[in-house]
Amino acid sequence: MKLEVITRIPKEQKYKTPLLFIHGMWHGAWCWDEFFLPFFADAGWSVTALSLRGHASSEGKIQGSGIMDYVSDVEEVAKTLPTPPVLVGHSMGGFIVQKFLERNTAPAGVLLASNPPYGLWHGTWLVFKRSPITLFKVLTRFRLHPLVESPEMTQWAFFSNDFPREQLLKYHAKMNDESFRMFIELLGFKLASPKKVKTPLLVLGAEHDTVIPPVDVHKTARAYNTTAEIFPNMAHDMMLEKGWQDVAERIMGWVKEKGIK
Repeated sequence: MKLEVITRIPKEQKYKTPLLFIHGMWHGAWCWDEFFLPFFADAGWSVTALSLRGHASSEGKIQGSGIMDYVSDVEEVAKTLPTPPVLVGHSMGGFIVQKFLERNTAPAGVLLASNPPYGLWHGTWLVFKRSPITLFKVLTRFRLHPLVESPEMTQWAFFSNDFPREQLLKYHAKMNDESFRMFIELLGFKLASPKKVKTPLLVLGAEHDTVIPPVDVHKTARAYNTTAEIFPNMAHDMMLEKGWQDVAERIMGWVKEKGIK
């Protein structure tokens, strides 16, 4: 199975350790290549983002895929890199990072607005409060696409209220369906085990995140014996929101603080 991989090699490589970016539900590698990949490559890092199976231009099927299938996709790409990468995961991608680190080693990991290790019940409740009919469609169709069917629902889930309309429509058009099986697993059948993870983690969240609010980000950080950092005036898609550069600079600064070169 061929996975879409976007790699940017810096003109002047200053660091030996590569960075590997993992997207969240409904997204693809494209979400990292808007701002993050060019930013880190310009700073001297070799950076790679993959699209999980069935997402964007990757082969494979989304429906029927489980969270460990996605973990296997990350493992497959990580093995092609010259050295073990720093993993940066957004939303579901952050949960994949947690599961990856249960059975693999890495220099460091970054959880960006990540699904918490204890499941998605709170996020599901927040969707229900916002739009009961949307959750009803999800549960009766056995598909997660209703959550991104409209630009308005996509904006509520991922972007700030004042997010530019043109960009919203651009990103909304790129959204995939998502695996219902994976969603069910994240409700309780395939939770993370923080005690198994020995890799240092940076846990970041967004003040105005409607699906993974700060309360869940803080709980995730405590589960991994660290402290969360919350970025003000940002929504869920922190790598695409206004202020993305502050997030990228914090990640880069933290990786350097860990002595990773």
